[in-house]
Amino acid sequence: MKRFYTDVAMVGSAEGFAIELDGRPVRTPARALLALPTPVLAQAVAAEWRAQGDTIDPAAMPFTGLANAAIDHVAPDPAAFAAGIARYAQSDLLCYRAEGPDALVQRQAEVWNPLLEWAQARYDVTFLLTSGVIPVAQPPESITRLEAAVAALDPFTLAALSTLVTLSGSLVCGLAIVEGGRDPAAVWQAAEVDEAWQSEQWGEDVEAAARNSRRAAEFSMAGAFCAMSRM
Repeated sequence: MKRFYTDVAMVGSAEGFAIELDGRPVRTPARALLALPTPVLAQAVAAEWRAQGDTIDPAAMPFTGLANAAIDHVAPDPAAFAAGIARYAQSDLLCYRAEGPDALVQRQAEVWNPLLEWAQARYDVTFLLTSGVIPVAQPPESITRLEAAVAALDPFTLAALSTLVTLSGSLVCGLAIVEGGRDPAAVWQAAEVDEAWQSEQWGEDVEAAARNSRRAAEFSMAGAFCAMSRM
């Protein structure tokens, strides 16, 4: 789509902070008002619209995309959306440890155990660990408490959390950023321990490295979106 506007502005509204293009409010793909919960996030979205060249590139507007998702896909039924994210508690990456070698097992413990310990203290839950890919059933009361924690989040936070969880394969990693204030870059490195180990042992694959870089950037962007939506 060719750029059709000159001026981009942020304006307050009854629904939050809206973005206007040449005085006309921006709407989501479902035709809802693109209203952001905080001025910081609204400014970030406005900056994406200002940065567009002669052609609008949605891929270069991640904050706008997450905001659209929050409004069009999460807000209509946040409970159902939250339930989908919470299912990751049943098979969280951090609970599945390598069988060997010992150096990898130790590295996983060093970076994953602190995250699990944070979640245990924050939500009063326990986690059962397993080696390899053999499934382990988590305590029902732990699942219930984690589900409640996710269900309590607002649509914009849920939209960001969904990206954090699906990219990392870990509900704990996502919650550590959303509610624990952890640095997204550090959490991403923790989630990528196995991949980093493989690269050290066998060398880095160029295509895999490029894919990981894109995923890391998306993860970081979701973390920033979450922080700005709650400022």
